[in-house]
Amino acid sequence: ILLFSFPIMLFQVGFSYFSSSSSCSSSKREKMYLYKATCPDIPNPKQKGSRGPGGAQAQGLGQGGLARQTSTGTGTRPYAPLMLWTPNKSKIAAHLKQLEEFLNFHSLSLQDAVKSQTGMIYRNLGKSGLRVSCLGLGDTDISVCCVLTSRQVAEQLMTIAYENGVNLFDTAEVYAGGRRSSIVITTKLYWGGKAETERGLSRKHIIEGLKGSLQRMQLEYVDVVFANRPDSNTPMEEIVRAMTYVINQGMAMYWGTSRWTAMEIMEAYSVARQFNLIPPVCEQAEYHLFQREKVEVQLPELYHKIGVGAMTWSPLACGIISGKYENGIPECSRASMKSYQWLKEKIVSEDGRKQQAKLKELNHIAEKLVCTLPQLAVAWCLRNEGVSSVLLGTSNPEQLTENLGAIQVLPKMTSQVVSEIDHILGNRPYSKKDYRS
Repeated sequence: ILLFSFPIMLFQVGFSYFSSSSSCSSSKREKMYLYKATCPDIPNPKQKGSRGPGGAQAQGLGQGGLARQTSTGTGTRPYAPLMLWTPNKSKIAAHLKQLEEFLNFHSLSLQDAVKSQTGMIYRNLGKSGLRVSCLGLGDTDISVCCVLTSRQVAEQLMTIAYENGVNLFDTAEVYAGGRRSSIVITTKLYWGGKAETERGLSRKHIIEGLKGSLQRMQLEYVDVVFANRPDSNTPMEEIVRAMTYVINQGMAMYWGTSRWTAMEIMEAYSVARQFNLIPPVCEQAEYHLFQREKVEVQLPELYHKIGVGAMTWSPLACGIISGKYENGIPECSRASMKSYQWLKEKIVSEDGRKQQAKLKELNHIAEKLVCTLPQLAVAWCLRNEGVSSVLLGTSNPEQLTENLGAIQVLPKMTSQVVSEIDHILGNRPYSKKDYRS
């Protein structure tokens, strides 16, 4: 699906870049029409009789399609079944290459064109040159809650995210297998199997675990491989050497950490510098309205010292901020699962009830901004420019579409709004710089 939809999206973006700009010269429009003539085999999704998504065959799906609002909010577009159309891969690749050459020749940025079409914002991953969308799709809900989410819905989620400018897809070796394709793909290593050699961060497991992930995803490499948690049983030098090895072997482009402390990240950086190895570029950390100190105090210091960026997860605090647990634990929710008993206990605790009371106050701010509480929470995370990307965990298209709408709320996050939120939460952390001032 992504292989088919990506070149179409690129073509539509490039075309709209010229046709929608009031300052666009007629010569540039003529060049775009000339380019269109070089790509006659790409079906027009709006053309009647087209076999692509949104064409006549898709329109005739009726109950089989999944409708959602278009970007203009004036209609709905059905999602076609996955096997309606089989693209010619060689032609798609050729058209994609032609479009890239066309944009480069005229000094146009593909990311800027996509941004103008979707509103998506792109940031560097730490101080590396890797550009990622500020919103990424994490697949915890897709795979861990596999009882709740079918394969078809999972692919629809990926398609929706991709069409809205998301270029970052996060996975892990214990998540559900299957083909995944996008611009930036990450994976995490630690939990692999039950055997002692199938978990942890030993050189053996890092190499074999990454090879296994690549085989399941049918990929030659991932863009970023994360150490999913620290391993006290493995020397830091062994971890850094193993990560350097998989990068040098072409199995990954960068490596990062997840759930590591600032001290452990500094140790990895020091080992890398001492032995001329490759240091981590990013830390994955939990970040939401009720979890702030690490991302707002510790990671900014690491960024300025060693260039480590922040990629955050759980912006809705495992669904707590979504409001679904306001009146108890609903069925088919994450807190209703046996493996999430800790979440259920957290929700019904005294602190959990206090959090629900604060969420009711925050909901008033969301109403003033004409958005939902989840959109406000995600936009609040995005307002931190030190965060390279916020990973969204979702199990249905409606949730994903709602969360992606946080991009439109971000410009409304003024200093006054942020101050009101801090006043309600009462948990703003203070850095050393704040104390000195």
